[in-house]
Amino acid sequence: MGIINYTPKILDPIPGGKYIVNLVDYVVNWARANSIWPLTYGTSCCAIEMMSSSMARYDIARFGSEVFRASPRQADLFILAGTITRRMAPAIQMLWEQIPGPKYAIAMGACTISGGPFIYDNYAVVRGAQNLIPVDVFVPGCPPRPEALFHGLLTLREKILKETCRHPWHVGRPKDVSTMDRYREAAKTWAALEEMKDEEMAEARAKFKEEHPDYKSSFKPIRIKKEELPEVPRTPTHKGGLTQSELFAKLRAKFPKVTVHTHSDAPIEEVVAQIPADHPLEVIVDFEDYLPMVEFVKNDPEFKMDFLIDETAIDYDDHFDLVTMLRSMEIGHKLFLCVQLKKDFAIAEEARPTSLLASVPTISNLYPGAEVKEREIYDMFGINFEGHPDQRRIFLDKDFVGFPLRKDFTHPQMIRRPV
Repeated sequence: MGIINYTPKILDPIPGGKYIVNLVDYVVNWARANSIWPLTYGTSCCAIEMMSSSMARYDIARFGSEVFRASPRQADLFILAGTITRRMAPAIQMLWEQIPGPKYAIAMGACTISGGPFIYDNYAVVRGAQNLIPVDVFVPGCPPRPEALFHGLLTLREKILKETCRHPWHVGRPKDVSTMDRYREAAKTWAALEEMKDEEMAEARAKFKEEHPDYKSSFKPIRIKKEELPEVPRTPTHKGGLTQSELFAKLRAKFPKVTVHTHSDAPIEEVVAQIPADHPLEVIVDFEDYLPMVEFVKNDPEFKMDFLIDETAIDYDDHFDLVTMLRSMEIGHKLFLCVQLKKDFAIAEEARPTSLLASVPTISNLYPGAEVKEREIYDMFGINFEGHPDQRRIFLDKDFVGFPLRKDFTHPQMIRRPV
């Protein structure tokens, strides 16, 4: 393309040379517009619609774009399809820089264009692909159908056909719209248009009332009767291993303070006995009993809890609940342990959002899989795990400020959802 861009300087001075330049423009742009090769890259759920566009039913080959390239150096179209997170942003920018020019970008879907439903109360989503790279065509929808993507391709083709050797393609610039609240702005615009419409129709409505004082609308809304479906009784599935009552009795014999969450005044044993057979037993454990209980249920031959299903946390105003989910792969029963971790309110109020507010012993020495789970809890909740072999952030950058899954988390670029 670099050589072709010099043709106007060479041929325009020659009589009739400008017609040759126009012919070169037509041939080159026709070839480029009808063989746009997209990069094989999908950011999120809209990529499913992008993939289906290459299937036989839609046949993107009609537009010369069936060759999805695995290397950015062989592509000239970047279709951003779906939600873009801040962790993805550097990779997207790097891929864009590796695509040789002339190159183009299509933003496909509401999340790619503006952040979509994740624009509010969210620190992690990029609010528009145009913040990262220059975008040529926007395809709205959630998600857009393949037909909408084809319309975007045809729009891009029209743009390519208008480029000339005299005004060649050039690299665009990203546009910073990260702080724009599109939905509030759209709501204000819509309200203003409705107000203008009411003012325009006010005189006509008054005249109609004067001419037809007894007029009553014959419109009656039709209420569709809701179909009543028969209730299907729930059939508990077969559960292997010890029953909830047996598990609880054996635990209580070893740890007398263990209990379960209940709003009933009935004895704990009766509450446990009413738990459906295929539901796991979730017990509430004292902080002092947490580590000894995990060791006990793993090593005891009647429990044999040899598999860590998951480990997570819940944030409350004055404490965290740490939930450890265990299962015996050999016997089949499950056991969920919930331990309450009191928050350290001795820390100054202004420092709490960025401080570790609770601490608990690690179980990574018993379950190696807990090492990753506990790093995630540390990363998102700010809970310290004593004795953890590698406690550092796992999802967020090491200089990230705060803990996103806590209720006291704030971020300077977060837009609050309107109430």
